[in-house]
Amino acid sequence: MDVSVFGTGYVGLVQAAALADVGHRVLCVDIDAHKINQLRQGVPPISEPGLSVMLEENIKQGRLMFSTQASDAVAHAELIFIAVGTPPDEDGSADLTHVLNVTREIAGLMEADRTLICKSTVPVGTADKVVALAREELQRLGKGHLQVRVVSNPEFLKEGSALADCMRPDRIIVGTRDDIAHDQLAELYAPFCRNHEKLMFMDNRSAELTKYAANAMLATRISFMNELANLSEHLGADIEAVRRGIGSDPRIGYHFIYPGCGFGGSCFPKDIKALLHTAEHSGMPLRLLQSVSDVNDRQRQILFAKVKQHLGDNLAGKSIAIWGLAFKPNTDDMREAPSRYLMEALWAAGATVRAYDPEAMDECRRIYGYRNDLQLCATRDDTLQDADVLVICTEWKNFRVVDFSLLAEKLRSRLIVDGRNLYSPEQVAAHGLSYAGIGLRQVAPQVDAQ
Repeated sequence: MDVSVFGTGYVGLVQAAALADVGHRVLCVDIDAHKINQLRQGVPPISEPGLSVMLEENIKQGRLMFSTQASDAVAHAELIFIAVGTPPDEDGSADLTHVLNVTREIAGLMEADRTLICKSTVPVGTADKVVALAREELQRLGKGHLQVRVVSNPEFLKEGSALADCMRPDRIIVGTRDDIAHDQLAELYAPFCRNHEKLMFMDNRSAELTKYAANAMLATRISFMNELANLSEHLGADIEAVRRGIGSDPRIGYHFIYPGCGFGGSCFPKDIKALLHTAEHSGMPLRLLQSVSDVNDRQRQILFAKVKQHLGDNLAGKSIAIWGLAFKPNTDDMREAPSRYLMEALWAAGATVRAYDPEAMDECRRIYGYRNDLQLCATRDDTLQDADVLVICTEWKNFRVVDFSLLAEKLRSRLIVDGRNLYSPEQVAAHGLSYAGIGLRQVAPQVDAQ
């Protein structure tokens, strides 16, 4: 099938690559000419495992194309994905400006019937707005005889495994009551359903709410475990033992019950705010979800609080080593990352930061620029030079095995603050180091370890 995609951000680009890889002919359009030129050379603007290889292969095979011209995309395909950003507005609501602008542009360029597939995460009722706007524009231009169908098709990608999520999805939610659109989406996604039927058809509003509900549920599990971890630490219990105990219950399972320093990224914080705004606006406030958000706001400060707990309130002149800048492994995305809250609090307190991340160094530089209190280091061990404390913000695999003797030698306060509970408290203590995890039982360092 011929498919067009408006927007080459995380969602649009990954979806386009996956569709091209199963044989569809996909044209992506974006207003950023530099990005389009890079993509034509197979260079993605994001860090995602396997994406550059998939882009290169499908560009070479002629199944994946890029343009800056919206007219090319509208002429190319009857199926048009809208995958543009919906950033949070000041009141927390999702800003639909880009979605509606693209809708108006597509309608203005239509010369035949088109099916618009909304891949962007949008509030409940957005499909109705898109249909109304498209039909209004068609009527204004004297093209009221043309048909525009709108499908709600939310994404469920996890950064760091987005391609796998696209190629082997758990489910594919399709919101439509239009028979033609139903058949079109069934054909489009048939290659992804060869071994098991993944398509779930429903109405548009239910599909839109499903996306928010899924993220809200996962965020709730995280915040619950973080609150339980803080209680565990206060009571002298071990949250890792508790996690294993409750995760063994098949009704609960182990997914998203790892305590940490708060959730971040482009989805959870933004989507929770948008759903809270929708619920409040409709007169049905979600008190539980508001608590989930409040817990996460507090949890983002926990690493800074643990540093102060051990070093004291006066952090002026202290040097803090940070391992991990991205909000999660296998991505360079620093949106709402715990590292950002920590670094900004440290700088406000007069401390300096020496940081390392396998992928997010350029992104960190883009966000913060060059400043005297930020040193981006070439390796993780370089961050330890003259550092008082090591703080771990992201659970990259190459942080899991370390030389604790080296850490004990380098860190002036001999303290590790671990926002991801990567190590055994007993193992760390055996090397004469203090270890502050999330919800872990405290083990006194062995003073004769050195």
